[in-house]
Amino acid sequence: MSYKQLTLEERYVIYHLRVSDLSIREIARRLGRHHSTISRELKRNRPPAASHWVYFHEVAHQFALARRKQARHHRRRGHAPLVDYVEQGLRSHYSPDVIAARITMQYPSDVQMRVSIETIYRWVYRDAADGGQLFRCLCRGHKKRRRQRRYGSGRGLIPGRVSIHDRPELVGTRHRYGDWEGDTVEGAKGTGQITTHVERKSRYLIAARLDDKTARETADAVSRLFRRIPRSCRHTLTLDNGKEFARFGDIEKRTGLSVYFADPYSAWQRGANENTNGLLRRYFPKGSDFSKISDKELAAVVKRINHRPRKCLGYRSPHEVFQEAKRGAVGM
Repeated sequence: MSYKQLTLEERYVIYHLRVSDLSIREIARRLGRHHSTISRELKRNRPPAASHWVYFHEVAHQFALARRKQARHHRRRGHAPLVDYVEQGLRSHYSPDVIAARITMQYPSDVQMRVSIETIYRWVYRDAADGGQLFRCLCRGHKKRRRQRRYGSGRGLIPGRVSIHDRPELVGTRHRYGDWEGDTVEGAKGTGQITTHVERKSRYLIAARLDDKTARETADAVSRLFRRIPRSCRHTLTLDNGKEFARFGDIEKRTGLSVYFADPYSAWQRGANENTNGLLRRYFPKGSDFSKISDKELAAVVKRINHRPRKCLGYRSPHEVFQEAKRGAVGM
């Protein structure tokens, strides 16, 4: 049976029956309500202690209406351990959905340690409106939610490219390991780039820093990256249409990967890669001087991202999932 709020008329009946010294169970029976509903009403909507009235229907109704207008997430903010847990999770660069799921795993019996994804976002944006900095802990680092913009069109295509629409349908199911997505993350102008590649099933990231964006250097860096990946985990690679991937044929020859290209301005076709690039940007924001980033620093960030639990992986990390694939490859 769906929940229904008490009406002013029902509160009027409660008042008169209570004055007549009827029991809570008898009042509930006459109203067709559960006795706990009546008990909760008498406790929550009673007048202040200084008043000589124990319960009065008009005052109780005003209390109920005022409480109904108050956002529920403010009640959660009154529990300090919960607030501390959420803020520590955000500062550890956990996403709101990871925080909301992990808290139920760590506090399975504590109903006060519960928070929804939407509530976390509301806290962050309220904090931003008040001058706080928690919004910087979000993946995109926006002070307010932004509407999705449409992508443009018109980028020239790489000669000889094979479209994503010719890619085997099996790749789209994520049923096997070894299907990758690739892109390039740019630093401040003239300071270099980072080529990133993400395994679709495990979300495992491999990345390398580039001094320039030439097709030759990109092909060399991508080939070196995939040498560390077992051959059984190298099937396909779906790339962005950047000119740095013009020598995709060299990548195919040196890695054994079959290379496909997404449609222009269709980032969602490489969703795993785009989302992971967003995580990388938290450590290397737009405008960063990539020439000052060492290979060791980049490797440390990649390791941290690969050890970050993901909702899509059942809150396991890409490292944990991809290690299973590598062990399977060794055993073959």
